[in-house]
Amino acid sequence: MDAFGDLLRGVRAQGSLFGSSTLTAPWSLHFVDGAPLTLCTVLCGGGWIVPERRPPERLGVGDTAIVRGPAPFLFVDEVGTRAEPVECGAFCSTPAQGGTRYRLGWHDAGTGGENTTTLVVGAYPVRGEISRRLLDALPAVLRVESGGGPGSVWDHLAAEVAADTPGQQVVLDRLLDWMLVCTLREYFDRPGGTPPGWYSAGRDPVVGGALRLLHEDPAAPWTVASLASRTGVSRATLAKRFTELVGEPPLTYLTHWRMTLAADLLTERETETVAEIARAVGYSDAFAFSAAFKRTRGISPSAYRRAAAAPSPQPASAPL
Repeated sequence: MDAFGDLLRGVRAQGSLFGSSTLTAPWSLHFVDGAPLTLCTVLCGGGWIVPERRPPERLGVGDTAIVRGPAPFLFVDEVGTRAEPVECGAFCSTPAQGGTRYRLGWHDAGTGGENTTTLVVGAYPVRGEISRRLLDALPAVLRVESGGGPGSVWDHLAAEVAADTPGQQVVLDRLLDWMLVCTLREYFDRPGGTPPGWYSAGRDPVVGGALRLLHEDPAAPWTVASLASRTGVSRATLAKRFTELVGEPPLTYLTHWRMTLAADLLTERETETVAEIARAVGYSDAFAFSAAFKRTRGISPSAYRRAAAAPSPQPASAPL
């Protein structure tokens, strides 16, 4: 598993429904309720994404934007449109077998015609600290122009949204995964871009190999010497190249990754002790694990677990 793939583990569509609408100007769709990631693509026409306290982004035919939550945002026909905002895309959950089912929908703002815009939107649930590292690497609005995305997936998406066939939810979930991954890759790989270190380093024959080893078996007793041996270079070469490309030494990266994994395990495995969580991420000594966790997270594992279990108040969103 590479670093990019590992960070996407907790960002999977499971019961996340697409919403689609054909819009006739003027319109103003107000997306509320703070989806961590919202993917918007224009099948025809065009409009503007207006995030909270950020510059607007134009979307034309085939363009895709990924909007990072939880702040609300608008999709409008023109910046400063006279249309009254229609609250839509309530990112809400209803009980469903096996977990949470997400729904995204809104009222049509028009009946269609020559000067209409068709927008398809998928609200994306994001879970855990592992995926948080991916969110932290993204801007408030990430835009990929037409022709830069995953090709015919748009046609499949449009056809599937319009259909009502057996297995539709599974198909939509997988299409959403496909769209998200391809859009992120296109954005990170764009000329002149500044992708996060862990992404660009994955292409390096030496550092990429070391990263894959750390992600495939983070609990192993890795040393710089053992990583260097597995990647076929000297310790000095590995340490230098890893630090230059990733931004931190190999074992520092490993510690941070282990603590990220531990943070999720502390909330997911509620019946396991701190010592058991420590062993799961490569620490035989619970005290050493607790010291490392507090050093990197600023809180002890037990306190982190209690805080994660406590209900958090939902602050009211500021007006756009």
